[in-house]
Amino acid sequence: MDFTFDWGRAKRTGLPEAVLCSAKSPAQLAEILAAARERNARLLLTRLEPAGFAALGAAARAGLDYDPLSRSAVLGGEVALAAARVAVVAAGTSDLPVAREAERTLAFCGHGARLVADVGVAGLWRLMERIEEIRACRVVIAVAGMEGALFSVLGGLVAAPVIAVPTSVGYGVAEGGRAALSSALASCAPGVVTVNIDNGFGAACAALKILGAGASENG
Repeated sequence: MDFTFDWGRAKRTGLPEAVLCSAKSPAQLAEILAAARERNARLLLTRLEPAGFAALGAAARAGLDYDPLSRSAVLGGEVALAAARVAVVAAGTSDLPVAREAERTLAFCGHGARLVADVGVAGLWRLMERIEEIRACRVVIAVAGMEGALFSVLGGLVAAPVIAVPTSVGYGVAEGGRAALSSALASCAPGVVTVNIDNGFGAACAALKILGAGASENG
């Protein structure tokens, strides 16, 4: 066994360890999945490309719920979801892979999410048509590439904390997500925080921490 998995992370921190698949071989992933099955443990896998999923043997793939859009997989089946208290707001359909990663991470941890897609500020009316359902949520995860204007716009429209997720969608100076990241960090709207480029998983974990803190205060 050439890995040491943090099986106790969820109990210690409230968040499970996820398996980042992009730099792991099929053999390594199969070994991790086998260890999880031995423990009867649920497992979240991220950045698992379709080719990587196909390269896994039948035994490793057995029971995996794979979503090619978000490049994520879940071992151990679904759990009952709490009512959606997080809005995952995607500027465009090109941002959906990252938005879905956030949504799937929340679902893995038992939290429903309200996915609001294709509401970028280039057509502001699309966002305004759905702003009330976004305002009904306790946390907003905003997912946008290009210039990342959605982050500040949402920060000025909702009372909930806004977690900005810059994506690598864009071209020219926006290529790679750097422009969107700078927009998130330089936002003039109070209450906007940011995670790394394309980090839907990290945004969901931050939202879960916020929800957990609120539950502790109310309890």
